[in-house]
Amino acid sequence: MSRILIIGSSNTDMVIKTSKMPLPGETILGGTFLMNPGGKGANQAVAASRLGGKVLFVTKRGNDLFGNQYVGLLMREGINTDYVIKDPVLPSGVALITVDAHGENSIVVAPGANGSLMPGDIPEKLFTSGKSKILLLQLEIPLETVEYCAARAFENGIKVILNPAPAQKLSDSLLKKVWLATPNEIEAEELTGKSINNISSAEEAADSLKSMGVKNVVITLGASGAFVKSRVFTGMVDGLKEWGRRLRHHSEMKLTPKSPKGDLILSVSLSPVEISV
Repeated sequence: MSRILIIGSSNTDMVIKTSKMPLPGETILGGTFLMNPGGKGANQAVAASRLGGKVLFVTKRGNDLFGNQYVGLLMREGINTDYVIKDPVLPSGVALITVDAHGENSIVVAPGANGSLMPGDIPEKLFTSGKSKILLLQLEIPLETVEYCAARAFENGIKVILNPAPAQKLSDSLLKKVWLATPNEIEAEELTGKSINNISSAEEAADSLKSMGVKNVVITLGASGAFVKSRVFTGMVDGLKEWGRRLRHHSEMKLTPKSPKGDLILSVSLSPVEISV
């Protein structure tokens, strides 16, 4: 089985569930408090491993309690942690998350050691060994590192999947190396300048991303599902169940009902067989 290479963030998520999102300046009483391992890179690594993928995860963590706990968790998930780097100065990353009654969330991230994961930390052999066919990236590590990793993967025939979150402008040079981009509507608007409020505008944004060089686009739309623009399918996918059905039509992948929407789309690449998205 080919290896899935994931380079990105690892955080400890501190989650408060609430009936509604607070307005600016508003204090509200929440409900359940949870403290979970998270970070977009680690979420992808755990999801990929649980779906049967052989995962190598590259991240940077602090020399602290959160970082030590994280390594143990990743190992228990069957993830290769040989390249989890310990920063001697910076703390491990932390994310403060509010989740409302509809499942929508807002997130503020203190990146800590994630912000010091630089190109020099990434061994060249991870791109040249021929062991990995897929690279998953996000934007919770320095953009310089994302651009470097995408370029090295692209040069070595590795498919690059990018979750462009948190939202920010990206260069055409980077986007041309992306095989699959999975923005939500806010991130798609940041990348394309096109506001998404219906299926037609979602397709316009997807077309714009493809014109920038992205090969395949999936724009996640929260509870509404996702808009897909690929070689084999264009249109809305109405929620996780239907998304999984369409993907299974082109692969033998498996999905779990609780897969987080923002990180779910990485699953297109997690099948042991090659797919045609």
